[in-house]
Amino acid sequence: MKTYIFPIVMESAESAWHIYVPELEEKGAVTWGKTKEDALRYIQEVVQLVVEEMLQDGEALPPSVTVSEQPAVAINI
Repeated sequence: MKTYIFPIVMESAESAWHIYVPELEEKGAVTWGKTKEDALRYIQEVVQLVVEEMLQDGEALPPSVTVSEQPAVAINI
């Protein structure tokens, strides 16, 4: 098991939060949520799908990603 950590951008809109991974944006790593917590949960799901597809296709991950061979926990406060 590996842990992948990506920088994200989170922006507040009128009634929602827009969130994306800049280096994976063109691959669809963009989402939104009515709350900040929803947006963070959704981007984790989207990024997991994008990364799994990239790894299956043999694509290189962006250089900004942090990869750890150890399982880890990331929290946002």
